[in-house]
Formats: sequence, C-alpha cells, structure tokens
Amino acid sequence: MRLNQKPVKKSYTVGAITLRILSVIAVVFGLLTLKAGGSVFFNIGSLRQAEGNFVPFVLWFNFLSGFFYIAAGIGLWIQKRWAVSLSIALLIGIVITYIFFGIHVLNGGPYEMRTVYAMALRTFLWAVISIVSYKQIRLHQG
Repeated sequence: MRLNQKPVKKSYTVGAITLRILSVIAVVFGLLTLKAGGSVFFNIGSLRQAEGNFVPFVLWFNFLSGFFYIAAGIGLWIQKRWAVSLSIALLIGIVITYIFFGIHVLNGGPYEMRTVYAMALRTFLWAVISIVSYKQIRLHQG
C-alpha cells in the first residue's frame, strides 16, 4: 500500500446487512423461545396456566429448537457455511412438527389458536433466514 492510499473499507451489500439483521433476530427469537418454553416446563410464574391447551411435543420441539436458533444466529453472523445447513434443518424440522401438529388438531386434540400462528411465524421466519443465508453465504463462498 502506498503512503497516500487510504485503506479499503469493507463494504456491505444489502444481502450482507439483511443477513446480519436476520442473525440478530434468530438469536433474540431463540432466547425468547427458551424463556417462554422454560417458563411453561418449569412452571415459572403464571405462564403455564396462561398457556392453556399447549401441545407437549410442539412445546418440546420449540424449546429445544431455541438452542439451535441461537447457534444458527451466531453462525450466520460470522457467515459460516454450517449455519446455512442448520437453518435449513431447522426449517425442515419446523415444517415436520407443523404437519404433526395439524394431524393432532384434525384428530380432535386440544390446542390454542396462537400455536397455529406461532408455528406459521416460525415457518416463515426460518424460510426467509434459510433463503437469505443460502444466497448470501453458500453462493458467495462457493
């Protein structure tokens, strides 16, 4: 580098900035998922009563997924290829759980409508994260 040259600043594309935002959302979503699921499991506060007709396998899946949401968010922040695979695996797991939840509902099992909305939100969020991370990390890193 010449003495009169300025150092090159790392420029961020819209995709890179979007990925950073989504990685923060993933970590925050994971922390909130752990707090909510843990409160119900461990009967902390009045959340268990407020939860109503929760479906145990959905609650277990979501609670355990919270740890992986955090890991994926951190991996996406540092742009690791494994985080893309983890995001896709989370999406697949969420969709499978949603399908089993649908079967539970169709068989007359008790549920809360907010579970339907929460699962739809999770599916949408991880679909977006998976697509953006795939485009940003997998395609750019070869």
